Amino acid sequence: MIQPAKPGIVASTVLLIAVFSISRAAQKKVVDQIIKEEQPAVSAADKATIKAFQDRVAQYLKVRAEVKAKVPKLAKDSTPEQIQVAENAYVVSLRAARAGARQGALFTPDVAQYIRTTLKRELSSTEKKDVRETVLDKETTIPVALKVNYPYPDPKEFVEMPAKLLLKLPELPKEVKYRYVGRTLLLLDTDSNLILDYMVDALA
Repeated sequence: MIQPAKPGIVASTVLLIAVFSISRAAQKKVVDQIIKEEQPAVSAADKATIKAFQDRVAQYLKVRAEVKAKVPKLAKDSTPEQIQVAENAYVVSLRAARAGARQGALFTPDVAQYIRTTLKRELSSTEKKDVRETVLDKETTIPVALKVNYPYPDPKEFVEMPAKLLLKLPELPKEVKYRYVGRTLLLLDTDSNLILDYMVDALA
């Protein structure tokens, strides 16, 4: 004989159903609100600085796309060796297209100052300590030459940036990522693995 469910169990079940029935739209709204609260307040002048920085990154991606469009297409049955040769040729062409790139071309003084000031203001002493420990504890054992337009070590050595920190930095397209080496902030092309720019003393 089937026993009737106890009232407490029924109530708990209904509550669980209600929780798991929250629409994706509602979930996204909650997540967006959390992100909004974590993001720093931005003045009109800072917004202009951020936009100019993002425009420079977008211009780089345009050059990148033009270079990639000229790279010969590989056949479906290409060997690993042929793929590697093609990838190396692409990186060489991309570096040649940015032969005049210098440190500070993307991280211009105004956006570099904005990033330093924002991180200093928005992150508490404890948060800064946690971020430094996260970055340094997982730091690559491969020496990184801080040279614009030079490759970063094997991407397997990449360390995911702490989410708390990323929310404070200007948003980037998926083709480009931030990366810390000590207290130096790098801007990396995740496809070509090149260092696009860097700024020192980004995390006081």
